[in-house]
Amino acid sequence: MRKETLMKSERGSKYLRRGEIIILSAVFLAVLGLLYYTFFTPNYYRKQAPVKFEINRGESLNSVADRLYDLEIIPSKSNMRIAAFIYGAEKRIRAARYYIPDGLSYLDLLDLFIKGEAEFLRSVKIFNGMTTELIASRMRTDLLVDSAEFIKSVSDDSLAELIGPGLKSLNGFLLPGEYYFYEKSSPAEILAKFVEEFNKFVSDSLTGRVKARGHSLNELMTIGSIIEGETNSKDEMPLIAGVYYNRLKIGMRLQADPTIQYLLKSWRRLTYKDLRIDSPFNTYKYAGLPPHPINNPGKNAIMAAFNPAEHKYLYFVADTLGGHQFSRTYSEHLKKAGIYRKWLNRQKK
Repeated sequence: MRKETLMKSERGSKYLRRGEIIILSAVFLAVLGLLYYTFFTPNYYRKQAPVKFEINRGESLNSVADRLYDLEIIPSKSNMRIAAFIYGAEKRIRAARYYIPDGLSYLDLLDLFIKGEAEFLRSVKIFNGMTTELIASRMRTDLLVDSAEFIKSVSDDSLAELIGPGLKSLNGFLLPGEYYFYEKSSPAEILAKFVEEFNKFVSDSLTGRVKARGHSLNELMTIGSIIEGETNSKDEMPLIAGVYYNRLKIGMRLQADPTIQYLLKSWRRLTYKDLRIDSPFNTYKYAGLPPHPINNPGKNAIMAAFNPAEHKYLYFVADTLGGHQFSRTYSEHLKKAGIYRKWLNRQKK
């Protein structure tokens, strides 16, 4: 009797285990099906495909998921985050500009952000005194932007007027600094960032000084560009600015070497023949300011143009230590210039 009972118990035990396996299998398949349905099936949106989507430098996955949901590219932020956790994608998505086709699953979308085709966010450094042509060349090299189109867009007055009414060009207003742009960005998109940065720097209090000085914003930036071409010394810039304002006040020619270097398109020691070039940019030949800035000056040079030192100097010449010496009279200037020339000639021997 006991033996019979034991056999029935064993059969029941085997039956229950078999049942548990069936139940577990059913649950597993159900979960697997749910996961597949959730993460592998296509998500469709109601916009025109593909949708341009940019992931910013340092942006978190949560922020990316929120924006994708707000744009109705994905139906669930939570599912996107879970899929990213499963994929191990939280720290692997790249800062870039993407074009998202319609019908991607969550995992397909993450795959695009991790290793798919994209236009990457690049750092571009613009140095003090770079010409617009040189900046255009940098945009071509770093961002694959058409340099000719970039230069053409710099003269788009609709963009220039975002800085000041009546301004015809952004030449001279491309504020040096480090910028982040997406590859293949349009020139208008890039220049809009330059406009934004310039307007941040030149506050209302500074622009108020434009009228006070009796010059236009373009003229002040032209002075700033000449100062930038003269010196790298922050301390000397206001002094040099004061010299040029003093000359303008009495109608004296600026006789600024950087304006001739601008015409030559490359730096070299100037000759007397260079000083006779017939151009409105030749400040040895024509009085007043050139038509527009000769480069894109840095913040220190711009501040010097807006805030020149008050003094009576009309002349300056390079010294033997990398700076300049300033003079009030021409005879004093000639004496200092002669000392510098003798020193310069000795260096060639």
